Amino acid sequence: MTMAGNLRKVTGLGRTGGLRRVARLARRRPRVDLNHHARSPLGSSVVNCVTYEDGVRVPECDDLFSAVERVRKRGDGFVWLGLHEPTDSEFAGIGELFDLHPLAVEDAVEAHQRPKVERYGETLFAVFKTVCYVEHEKLTATSEVVDTGEIMVFVGEDFVITVRHGRHGSLGPLREELEATPSQLAKGPAAVLHAIADHVVDDYLSVTDAVQGDIDQVEAAVFTENGARTDPGRIYQMKRELLELKRAVVPLGRPMEELTTRPIRVISPEIQAYFRDVFDHLMRAKEQIAAFDELLNSILQAHLAQVTVAQNEDMRKITAWAAVIAVPTMVCGVYGMNFDHMPELHWRFGYPLVIGVISVACLVLYRGFRRNGWL
Repeated sequence: MTMAGNLRKVTGLGRTGGLRRVARLARRRPRVDLNHHARSPLGSSVVNCVTYEDGVRVPECDDLFSAVERVRKRGDGFVWLGLHEPTDSEFAGIGELFDLHPLAVEDAVEAHQRPKVERYGETLFAVFKTVCYVEHEKLTATSEVVDTGEIMVFVGEDFVITVRHGRHGSLGPLREELEATPSQLAKGPAAVLHAIADHVVDDYLSVTDAVQGDIDQVEAAVFTENGARTDPGRIYQMKRELLELKRAVVPLGRPMEELTTRPIRVISPEIQAYFRDVFDHLMRAKEQIAAFDELLNSILQAHLAQVTVAQNEDMRKITAWAAVIAVPTMVCGVYGMNFDHMPELHWRFGYPLVIGVISVACLVLYRGFRRNGWL
């Protein structure tokens, strides 16, 4: 039986009891490709499980228990187990097999954790927030721009367990890239942790570059001739999406700094040098997000200023027209009073004279307001 085929039995050890039952429960199953973005074709949370020796993937192996036992007996190589949104019962046997701390297991199953790095005895537990740019034809006040997920990584001396939550962030392509460079995989589980961190941070940079295009689009719309009529909901939506990205990137700074500076048993000084490069990229993404936040604040303030100016212009136009209309209203109001003795009531040219005076007065007011920019 292949390791992948028997892994379902290991994830059910919390119910069936006893790790050594794996051998008795084994049965033949055709080998399948488990590099899938969601759940395994086997119907469980298992995405992939591979043993590496000297940086080379072992083509055929027994069940998970036997593989771990073999790696520990040889004192070389490690097992990489990939899971997608496992349940408590599915993870129970795995936690027992690898002696994982219950608090770390709870965090891995429940998800919705802040990026962090914690040490439990000889095991390192890291949490990364994954981000993905959501393509859209047109940015609206309800457009989803950034989608987030999580990757939890358990790192020991002879194993790596990755637990993924979310619709994106598949580690299949990353696994293939690592297998193409056996010299890097030969450095052990810490090399896998570095590759995952580098992969996640590179996605941060890609998403920030894509978000910048949306921000440029909003900025261009605000500073057009009719920028005051731009929907402010688009700006607020970009700020909300940027906040989602910020929650993924900013908290990772402290844990990544610890990986580069503090001595950790499962991470050799050679691998720590690689983490410094990841930390530099993370700081770049963090600075870009801070700059985007400031730019959106400026765009929002500029838009509000444009709306205020447009409202003032509308009020001036209304006031100017009201002044123009006030002249004929006043004259007509005076001559509309029912008095017998009023100037020019019975004069033949009285009516044309009044109309002319009204027209001239309105024309003078109109030209004056037009000259001053009120109309």
